[in-house]
Amino acid sequence: MYSKKVMEHFMNPRNTGEIENADGVGIAGNMICGDVMQMFIKVNKSADGNVHNPNHDLIEDIKFKTMGCAAAIATSSMITEIARGKTIGESLKITKADVAEALDGLPPIKMHCSNLASDALTEAIYDYFSKNKYEISEGLKNAHERIKKERDYAESIGEK
Repeated sequence: MYSKKVMEHFMNPRNTGEIENADGVGIAGNMICGDVMQMFIKVNKSADGNVHNPNHDLIEDIKFKTMGCAAAIATSSMITEIARGKTIGESLKITKADVAEALDGLPPIKMHCSNLASDALTEAIYDYFSKNKYEISEGLKNAHERIKKERDYAESIGEK
């Protein structure tokens, strides 16, 4: 059974759509359930003195497009609410548990949906770093490789 918050975010999702000329775009999907999420971020670059640290840049706008179940749509909506106005560094720390908790819980079989939401955001941030040729931490590289491997595998199964 879904919580009232899950149903609210499913029935009235926040921040849907695309951002034209997004600073970062990320895609995550699950081959088992077929859910696919696309996340778009617009970033406000900030400077600490004369040194730019992309981890301190603010996500000033964030939108999503999701094809999936109620939990997939609700988690996409919720992660946009959590990440908007946060720094890149803070946004990278958002976990699937944070998303599920903000929605007053998810059924255990739907926890993978909150993983997809945080994965799509991670991929959008990775894209932002890549486009701007910023140094990418090992943690972000590893997350990107894991997400990419899962997406590639899902696509290869779909082609058969």
